Amino acid sequence: MNKNFKSAAQGGFTLIELIVVIVILGILAATALPKFSDLTADARAASLKAARGSVASVMAMSHGQTLVQGTANAATATVTMEGLSVAMVYGFPAATNLLAAAGLSSDDYTITPTTPSATSTTVQIAPKGVADASKCSILYTVSTATVPASLVYQYGGTATAPDCK
Repeated sequence: MNKNFKSAAQGGFTLIELIVVIVILGILAATALPKFSDLTADARAASLKAARGSVASVMAMSHGQTLVQGTANAATATVTMEGLSVAMVYGFPAATNLLAAAGLSSDDYTITPTTPSATSTTVQIAPKGVADASKCSILYTVSTATVPASLVYQYGGTATAPDCK
């Protein structure tokens, strides 16, 4: 026998094995990448749902406080929530400081009107970067003497990723 020839198996991978692994990884990356490439729309839809939940919570908690105080039917009133004075209109938050009470800011959301006033009857809230706010926003309507405040997805459905591009 030749002493230079080793009968033991060689360690490591052959060039063909390495190429096959690289090709398989490339195919997996090519199929998985589209699923992760456009997560911004999903994030905007989730952000909108979170904003809706926050505003709905403020509506419910502040309305409960007006019921306890006996000011639910008053044209104007004020409740205090975590140190913040919230103006109320017929038992529900006015547009003026609804967003502050809900913890929403113009850094994350596009708010129309930009600065809600005491005369604002509606407030539209959309995540920043949405191409068409009419498809991915919520609309808060201030209560009147005959109609309580409402909070709806502006286009009448639930926010989905295709709507929030």
